[in-house]
This record gives sequence, structure tokens and C-alpha cells, in this order.
Amino acid sequence: MRNRMIPLLFALSITTYANAAQPDVTEFLQVLPQYVEWAKHIDEEGQKAGKPLNKAELQIAKDVGVIHPEKIRIVYVDSVPYPYENPILKEMGERIGFIGEGITNNAQVFGYSIYVRKGFTLDTPKLAHEFVHVKQIEQAASLLEYSKKHLVDMATYGYADAPYEKEAFKANEKYKNK
Repeated sequence: MRNRMIPLLFALSITTYANAAQPDVTEFLQVLPQYVEWAKHIDEEGQKAGKPLNKAELQIAKDVGVIHPEKIRIVYVDSVPYPYENPILKEMGERIGFIGEGITNNAQVFGYSIYVRKGFTLDTPKLAHEFVHVKQIEQAASLLEYSKKHLVDMATYGYADAPYEKEAFKANEKYKNK
């Protein structure tokens, strides 16, 4: 099943935001499948509209452990998508610090599509960070379980200390001078 899974990353990847309180996400775990379905659609759009990786980018993706780097597409957008039209998901995003005042989502992985805000420099360290998230999703036992773990970890530890983010930040460090 792992090989047939459509990867999705429920992460804030390269995001800056004001320190938000760490909320109880129990109620959000019930609506997480709605987010997952929405994000699959965003990934499908990105696969059609995004640009494939160049040779150097493919190598970095392979180096960080992505199984299918040839599937990755980079999509430049005015604003990284979020399901604002769904009031429950909008509230979830605000409470866990995905969206809202003082928050700028610069890049986010949706499966094999990496959405990047226009004007944001996706340099090698930041790109490696995003590739780690693609790898994590590829390795997850299931899409929903991955998303649940990441949501709970971000609420528990905060963005920078969530285990998936800590792993991705190691890639930032590894590639910072490359």
C-alpha cells in the first residue's frame, strides 16, 4: 500500500509566524480527512501546472532520500493555498498557526507538488528541507496517519520542534553552503 499511496504533506514547511498558543487538536483530527482530500486536489493541480526538477535538484532530492524525485513539481503562486472556504479547516489553520495575522507561508509540500510563494527565494537549503518532507510522506505508513502525527506534533512541540520539522531543518544545515 505504501507504494500506491498518494503522498501529501500536512506541514508548514518554510513558514514564519508569531508564537501561537499550542491548542488541543483533538477536534481537528476528526476533520483532518477533509483537509487530506482537499490537499490531494491541490497536489493534482500542481502536478499539471508545476515545473519538473532540473538535474541538480533531482540529485538533491535523491540525496535526502526521496524515492520518486522525478514526480516532484515546483509551483510558484501568489499565495500558498489553504482551504479558507471551509470554516472548520479555516479555524484549524488559525488555531495551530498555519494561517492568520503575522503568518506568511512561503512554501509547502502537497504530495509531490511544492508550492512556493512568488518572491520567496527557494535556495538549496530550503529546497532540501522541502524534499525531506516529500521523503517523509513517501515513508509514512498511511497518508492519514502521517498527517495526524504531524498535526499533533506541531500542536504539542510547536513548528520548529516538531520531529518532522527537526529532520527537515537538518537538511537546511547540511545544504547551507551549497
